[in-house]
Amino acid sequence: MAAPESNEQVGGTGRRALLGAAVLGAGGTVLGLGGTARAAGAGHGGGRGLDSLPVPTVIGHRGASGYRPEHTLGSYQLALDMGADIVEAGDLVPTKDGHLVCRHEPEIGGTTDVADHPEFAGRRTTKTLDGVQVTGWFTEDFTLAELKRLRAVERVPANRPHNTLYDGRWEIPTFEEVLRWQDEQTRRRGKQVWIYPELKHPTYFRKLGLGLEERVAKVLRRHGKDRKNSPVILQSFESTAVERMNELVGNPLVVLLDAAGTRPWDFTETGDPRTVDDLITPKGLKEIASYAQGIGPTLNLIIPRDASGRLTEPTTLVRDAHRAGLVLHPYTMRNENPFLPAEFRKGSDPDAYGDVFGAYRAYFATGIDGVFTDNPDTGLLAREDFVNR
Repeated sequence: MAAPESNEQVGGTGRRALLGAAVLGAGGTVLGLGGTARAAGAGHGGGRGLDSLPVPTVIGHRGASGYRPEHTLGSYQLALDMGADIVEAGDLVPTKDGHLVCRHEPEIGGTTDVADHPEFAGRRTTKTLDGVQVTGWFTEDFTLAELKRLRAVERVPANRPHNTLYDGRWEIPTFEEVLRWQDEQTRRRGKQVWIYPELKHPTYFRKLGLGLEERVAKVLRRHGKDRKNSPVILQSFESTAVERMNELVGNPLVVLLDAAGTRPWDFTETGDPRTVDDLITPKGLKEIASYAQGIGPTLNLIIPRDASGRLTEPTTLVRDAHRAGLVLHPYTMRNENPFLPAEFRKGSDPDAYGDVFGAYRAYFATGIDGVFTDNPDTGLLAREDFVNR
């Protein structure tokens, strides 16, 4: 998930604490928190599909990306071990030969060791991606076999130096591999594992002849996971792609929403003058509800921050979305100081943890249905604290 986040990397290094197994024991008490939330009356109302998830739902953002390089099977696995209700397994981008792989962006210079492969030096290029010039290496210029020669690395090492210990350990997973992993983990754990893939830059890829929607639908159908109650939620920042998916599959669908005033790229391409501000009005939310089940707004659309970075009053978005029948899964909660509201930071060390539990409580109190987090363990602990308060 998530597209243009201005705070993705802030300078500074330092010692990182790996919570995971150290806090209550990953796979132990933490794994039981979902039941605690349900017992506290926090569920959507029972049944299957989205209704079976606890509220607030804890979604492992690109896995447990606060502790392992994102979009690797290692990151996904750790998110489950920490007790995440859903794993965002897959920001989906295509290869040259049409396979779907899991990378935060099609440009892979910052998330793989491709720069260390002299045989691929000639693939480095500059492209215009959603109106922005980007230089690097792009998945659509590699076959799957070529991408499998690469290994994943930490994307924001300045903030997460601990994660660099795992550079080179995992390869780039395909969407097919993730779906098989989901089945294996469901069998092993005796409970349904959920995933939450995102379709990245669908307009860009459609113009290249590598349309994502049809490819995603085909893979889901092949695995029998294209139905209303299938444990696969699909998301995209481009509402036209979500509308297209609504015609192709029965899965729960979510429209992602960037910062106030921004314009989704599919709107720019088609000349649609609307911005995010139009989509979050009651009228815009009602339209989204005609083809999707939820929205994924940036946290600042739930509670804006002032010029000093402190939280202000919540907006009416949660209330308005619920009135339209939509669930809200905002993004992204992170432990590190630079990513937290100013009042929850501790000291000035950019890779030190702030009071993330205080921040969780502030957002949970607005009535959101879930949250994307880089730190599923803290999310589960915060939820337990919140629903039992």
